Amino acid sequence: MTRARARPWFVYLIRTRDGTLYTGISTDVARRFSAHARGQGAKFTRGRALQAIVFRCRVGTRSLASRVEHRIKRLAKARKEELIRSPTTRKRLLERLHLAASDA
Repeated sequence: MTRARARPWFVYLIRTRDGTLYTGISTDVARRFSAHARGQGAKFTRGRALQAIVFRCRVGTRSLASRVEHRIKRLAKARKEELIRSPTTRKRLLERLHLAASDA
């Protein structure tokens, strides 16, 4: 098993100072947030003042993380805010997004 496969993937949301939310995936959310803050990575976060990581959840494989990310990006902002406010386990997150762990 390679090192990359051994590390679990997380889905995360970052709030910017203007209130927008960015959704991404990473094996190291803190490192990825630092990269976003330096202007590296996603175009969406470049030039925006980042406030904080407001949500993170371990989801497992990269494949499943990508599916979860896609579903979250399709949610209305109000639904994303609900997700942030609610304590969320991996199982509950997958249920809310109508995904099963076997979908990976």
